[in-house]
Amino acid sequence: MASEPIKTGGKVEPLRKTRPCPECGKPSSREHYPFCSDRCRTLDLSRWLNGSYAIPVAEDETKADGSDERE
Repeated sequence: MASEPIKTGGKVEPLRKTRPCPECGKPSSREHYPFCSDRCRTLDLSRWLNGSYAIPVAEDETKADGSDERE
């Protein structure tokens, strides 16, 4: 059995399971994971920067705790 030369300098990337793009539902691509394209990635970033994605905040902290106790 002849030995083959060892290849060096190769780029190794772990494989990820393909999943639906959060924007359009198409299968994700390796370069833009978890999105399918640069367009979908840019749309998502734009929504974050414009404040479309926000965590709702309760005005009154007692309502946030779920306690309705009154003193």
